[in-house]
Amino acid sequence: MAAFAGSSGMSLLQYNGLRPVETMQIGCNGTKTSAFINSPAPKSRSIRAMASPTVATPKREKDPKKRVVITGMGLVSAFGSDIDTFYNKLLEGESGISLIDRFDASTFSVRFAGQIRDFSSVGYIDGKNDRRLDDCWRYCLVAGKRALEDANLGSDVLQTMDRSKIGVLVGSGMGGLTAFSSGVEALIQKGFKKITPFFIPYSITNMGSALLAIDTGLMGPNYSISTACATANYCFYAAANHIRRGEADIMVAGGTEAAVMATGVGGFIACRALSQRNDEPKKASRPWDKDRDGFVMGEGSGVLIMESLEHARKRGAKIVAEYLGGAITCDAHHMTDPRSDGLGVSSCVSKSLEDAGVSPEEVNYVNAHATSTLAGDLAEVNAIKKVFKDTSEMKMNGTKSMIGHGLGAAGGLEAIATIKAITTGWLHPTINQDNLEPEVTIDTVPNVKKKHEVNVGMPFEVYNI
Repeated sequence: MAAFAGSSGMSLLQYNGLRPVETMQIGCNGTKTSAFINSPAPKSRSIRAMASPTVATPKREKDPKKRVVITGMGLVSAFGSDIDTFYNKLLEGESGISLIDRFDASTFSVRFAGQIRDFSSVGYIDGKNDRRLDDCWRYCLVAGKRALEDANLGSDVLQTMDRSKIGVLVGSGMGGLTAFSSGVEALIQKGFKKITPFFIPYSITNMGSALLAIDTGLMGPNYSISTACATANYCFYAAANHIRRGEADIMVAGGTEAAVMATGVGGFIACRALSQRNDEPKKASRPWDKDRDGFVMGEGSGVLIMESLEHARKRGAKIVAEYLGGAITCDAHHMTDPRSDGLGVSSCVSKSLEDAGVSPEEVNYVNAHATSTLAGDLAEVNAIKKVFKDTSEMKMNGTKSMIGHGLGAAGGLEAIATIKAITTGWLHPTINQDNLEPEVTIDTVPNVKKKHEVNVGMPFEVYNI
């Protein structure tokens, strides 16, 4: 299971569930789960942690038309565009944070980020469009097409399918920020006649979904959601509901962002949200550490192929995890600061567990928001401890400690990290944990990876600075 929390404006919270795929056992007592389905005949195993005898076992969706599984993944990250390379570098505790060289940041008070380097779109975007596109959409197209390939949904296969039942929902927190900034600069310096005709199309946040659909011929539901850090998570939640309502058999869903540029970095500096460890950029993102001083900018794209279980089985798809449920809440508190007691997050997670048919005792892994901000990190821990009374067997880590905060892409990248944790049985470390806050009593996998069989995993995002 994956839990996502996020917000737009105030702290809007959203959670989703991912877990190893469940196989229904007719005539048996309780529910059985299987390891990941890599063949038409998966083996089943019992869930290791269930609700106590005094608590009724939650009811889960049984209709294969409404059960949502993950059949493909694609990403663009500071560690490249290969899923296994991405996760292996996380497991090694390698930092992808470095000094910015995309623009002259020498006069900026923050001069480092999780900048993507040596990005290649060869084989995914034709040269003419590649030169025109904002990086935000280049990342989206590559991640989206790689996810489709991973799900065995290449162009030849798609042409044989009903593409009116395949939708695209890839959001962005900021959209084409470079395209927007360049357009404004042209207006101010040269006048409106010098604004490129691509200024508006390549700035607006729905263009990732639109371009991906145009390139692949996907004619199902198509739009974007923009809820800052939680963007990808909202997209997963909405995409799953399209499948459950029968409006789509498959949804290409996730988030994309490319804000490591002068306007993006400068804007967050103005918010006083970023770490200023310019002398030690690789040690700057330090979730739950007493010496944390803000988050680190990141970028990239993370996309999942979400599909009804019935449809996936019919086409013999590889199934790597199952989405279980979700919820959306708002703490109605502040534009950026979370409630210190984490009530908005905890209420969202509780509602989501109910929707997913999962008891708190089943969740033994959380991929946390963990941005390395003073207020956010502790509020998140308070929320987790409120819902999960016994966290002695739980593990919790922070992916952002190594790749920075991908903003609208964060939920997509971290959902992939969670799925890899489920499928490999290894949790990546939270690096730079030298002086842990005493309130953090959950095992945060400090600095070194750990072997851990994930029963139900829960990644989530909270929109706050």
